[in-house]
Amino acid sequence: MNAETKVENLLKPYDPHYDPLVDRHPGQGRQYAPTYWVASAGMPPQDDGPIEADVDADVVIVGSGFTGLATALFLAREHGIKATVLEANGTAWGCTSRNGGQGQNASGRLYRSQWIERWGKKTALRLDAEIREGFETFASLVAEVPACEPQGGGHLYIAHKESKMDFLRSEARVMRDVFGYDTKILSKGEVKEQYVDDAESYGAMHEPYGIGVHPLKLAFGYMRMARELGVKVHTGSPVLDMETRNGVHYLRTPGGVVKARAVGFATGGYTSNGMHRSLDSKIMPILSNSLVTRPLTPEEIKAINFLTHEVITDTRTLRFYYRLLPDNRLQMGSRSSITGADASNPKHMAMLVDGLHRKFPVLKGIQIDYSWWGWVDVSHDMMPRIMQPDAGESVFYAVGYGGNGVSFSAHAGRRMAARIAGKQLLMLDLPIYNSELEYPNVFNVMRSRAFAPFRRVGQRFLYHWYHYNDEKK
Repeated sequence: MNAETKVENLLKPYDPHYDPLVDRHPGQGRQYAPTYWVASAGMPPQDDGPIEADVDADVVIVGSGFTGLATALFLAREHGIKATVLEANGTAWGCTSRNGGQGQNASGRLYRSQWIERWGKKTALRLDAEIREGFETFASLVAEVPACEPQGGGHLYIAHKESKMDFLRSEARVMRDVFGYDTKILSKGEVKEQYVDDAESYGAMHEPYGIGVHPLKLAFGYMRMARELGVKVHTGSPVLDMETRNGVHYLRTPGGVVKARAVGFATGGYTSNGMHRSLDSKIMPILSNSLVTRPLTPEEIKAINFLTHEVITDTRTLRFYYRLLPDNRLQMGSRSSITGADASNPKHMAMLVDGLHRKFPVLKGIQIDYSWWGWVDVSHDMMPRIMQPDAGESVFYAVGYGGNGVSFSAHAGRRMAARIAGKQLLMLDLPIYNSELEYPNVFNVMRSRAFAPFRRVGQRFLYHWYHYNDEKK
């Protein structure tokens, strides 16, 4: 028995049915989800173990994924503040070890043309500058962690039906003419000849910014750099509850109470109701499925003309995203179950496998070596928030990436670190920094925790509508 197996055997079993809308917290000291990233990342770096007594801390960060670790890293690197990170299970146990590793020049689910519609051209240009700087923050950290297997080159956005080409042409024009990006429209033949023979492709838009990474190796890199600067990372330490007295925050864990002057929440799709009032019912957790095949043979790669390692998505609302990994495995992801209780139903993974077969018929029957699911943090307006919801209380959060958090989480952590450090920055008047997470007014009557699971009724209806638009219309 190797060291890794010994450690894994000491952990509590992975719970495949955890659901942040109904479960108070994601457990304590549980095994990781059975992802390809976990299987190939090696042993996690040394951490500081569970909280075992009452502790005084300057700043506490809740969550040790990309956002939490980046916040702690930038607090130490740029502001000289040594934070204490509290993690319920293992380092990067939630979103960060379960995503597709696609780093794009984006955050949230809205396109740049939608930014203009919502906030006007002037604000959209400033928001673009901030998101672009965010991608540069991400790229600089990736360069510091070469072990994360970066795959650059850009992002290929494939039209999954002919009618979507008009949308891509319009978006490419906005990105070129308004925001100055070198976007290109590719014909069906150009996609097939230069990138990949996706049988559903009717053409594509190519964006110059995009980096695929091994997300867990990158997170481990963040953690190593942060701990070298004095950050404490306490795994197996879920926050059971929190209260504030006289401006001081008391976070109770199973092993002791952590007292802090400031708290930053970075719990993403694993943000449970009851964690803190500013986050109650403010995020709609959505499940996403992923798979990784066995390594493709040279003949299979040639048969589908897979010439790129760039990150790829299609134009479905319930989109498929995929890429060819460094070891020539194909990774693909898309939507999953509505509830955690139904997550292990084979029909959800079968839907993803069917998508793989439709795109690449020659791969029908290929062995799937890894499959898993994870929660995505979606805000009501499809944009993230990096906020201090109450100016009189030193509580902050950075959540709501809507599936586009791999890259922007680095910059969100940087901005949350600056806010915690008390810095007044010019860009903090942008929409993602100056407005709280809210839930749509139509759901006001269901804002309480008791009604939270009933929002799934609306989600189920939307999924049927999206599927109709994606596949039938």
